[in-house]
Amino acid sequence: MNDVKVLRSMVEMAQGKQACDLKLIHAHVVDVFGREVLQNRTVLIGQGRIVAVLPDEACAGFAAARTVDCAGRYLLPGLMDAHVHIESTMLTPASFARAVLACGTTRVVADPHEIANVAGRDGITYMLKASAGLPCHIHIALPSCVPCTPFEDAGAVLDEAALRPFYADERVCSLGEVMNVPGILGCDDDLLAKVAAARAAGCMVDGHCPGLTGAGLQAYVVCGMGNDHEEEDPAVLQEHIASGLYVFVREGAAAKSLSRVLPCVTANNAHRFCLCTDDLHAEDILKSGHINAILRKAVSLGLDAPTAVAMATINTATCFGFAGCGAVAAGCVADLVLVHDLTDFAVHTVWSEGKEVFADGCVHCEMAPYPVPENFAHSVHVQEPSPADLKLAVPSKRARVISMLPRNLCTRACIRDVAVDAEGNFDAAQNPGLCKIAVFERHKGLGLAGCGILENYALPGKLLGGALATSISHDSHNIVAAGSSDADMLAAVRQVAAMNGGIAIVQHGVCTASLPLPVAGLMSNAPAEEIARTLAAIEEAARNFAVSPDIDPVMSLSFMALCVIPELRVHTRGLFDVTTFSFTSVDAGPEA
Repeated sequence: MNDVKVLRSMVEMAQGKQACDLKLIHAHVVDVFGREVLQNRTVLIGQGRIVAVLPDEACAGFAAARTVDCAGRYLLPGLMDAHVHIESTMLTPASFARAVLACGTTRVVADPHEIANVAGRDGITYMLKASAGLPCHIHIALPSCVPCTPFEDAGAVLDEAALRPFYADERVCSLGEVMNVPGILGCDDDLLAKVAAARAAGCMVDGHCPGLTGAGLQAYVVCGMGNDHEEEDPAVLQEHIASGLYVFVREGAAAKSLSRVLPCVTANNAHRFCLCTDDLHAEDILKSGHINAILRKAVSLGLDAPTAVAMATINTATCFGFAGCGAVAAGCVADLVLVHDLTDFAVHTVWSEGKEVFADGCVHCEMAPYPVPENFAHSVHVQEPSPADLKLAVPSKRARVISMLPRNLCTRACIRDVAVDAEGNFDAAQNPGLCKIAVFERHKGLGLAGCGILENYALPGKLLGGALATSISHDSHNIVAAGSSDADMLAAVRQVAAMNGGIAIVQHGVCTASLPLPVAGLMSNAPAEEIARTLAAIEEAARNFAVSPDIDPVMSLSFMALCVIPELRVHTRGLFDVTTFSFTSVDAGPEA
């Protein structure tokens, strides 16, 4: 854009003095600046950018190398995901790009926090190289909290010095979600150094601060936080916006915030909202869509379409400083999506930098997978699990229980009367509606295993008729397992270890469904369609043994070890109370 010859060419294309590369006619253009639909427009494209948006009649005689009749369909800017962990789709970057391009997503901000917790700097390097040059532009948010708390048994530790060299890559756009709020408020030197380095590099700093208000919020924001994707409470949301934060509205596999957050969106503050998926399965993308699925739901809930599209495009571009992106306007990158209507948002055609990448139901560009490093294929190092690992003493018969919430990543800390065996240990088989949950350290073979009790994973009054284990266990990605049978839980953990990572269901001693995830125990090079079929089989098996329909069997379970989201979590070293940021006993003691 800074070359005089290029500028001259674009100026001449805009006036019809030179043939443009692509001419889109008879399009209804969604104007994200004025939040309206411009009827019957022609969009001229050259040098990978939009050179003009004019009424059809104003450029009927303009020449073009190729002309596409949009036939009254709606032309949007390429959709953007403001915050996603690609690893959580279980797809490598190339497979992910292929899947989301078909949904109209042409740009994402990916935080490789998951693979960094397994493989450290090597994980970030892999994600940068594996995502380079793809038609879906993948920007990187450097993981800020590896590990996410000082107590974690993760596979790596990344301090400020380890992250600093990555800012030289132009696709690094932010410091990823700073979830260690106590570290910021307590002025942890290394954490503040990470924030300072991001700001010095001209990058965004992503926040993660559910429930934070008052002086704590002000202290958190003053050091440079720019957004948050966790909050759902209307009063707190308004305080976050007034404090200058962008609000990322999340619709993922486990956490679905749109219906709770959307009533807070007004004409005055809509420019401060963006859309994100955070964590989404390949199966969800293929079945329902990606950001276009959030647009569909937002409009069905009453949000006007142009405002919804702005939240999925220009707002995200503005938040991260993506110059010349996020609008169908002269000078912008020609990342465009043509949809049939503004209710369903079914995708007809997608262009990336003016090149057609999706049409007629097919992706039209080659995206070869990047070679997987050998050490990523052997990342599970867990000691042989034993029945002793699952002993859970509750002598008082009153237990602190992790109560899962439907479609929400937060949990409630509850005290329940429980039945125990002759030795005073919690016996899941005697406690319908409750099940056992355990986390096994898998990075260094330390032999650590922590246990807890889970409520609402199983249907009320039902026993889980099997066990599910997975090496997807945010954020340290140890192996997490849940079940009503200790034997099945141990067998499922062994199956995950044997696959070098993945998901396994065991019922009555038999593995009935499994998905190998050999790339760091998180991803597979298999096509999205294959991953989706296997995930569907896993979900069906889980539902058959009484996992609640309000809970995602894999994704929800994978968050039960994330010790930064209130209120109660399980850890390789025991039960963790996020509200006090300390370990606590499962046994609640006799009633006062």
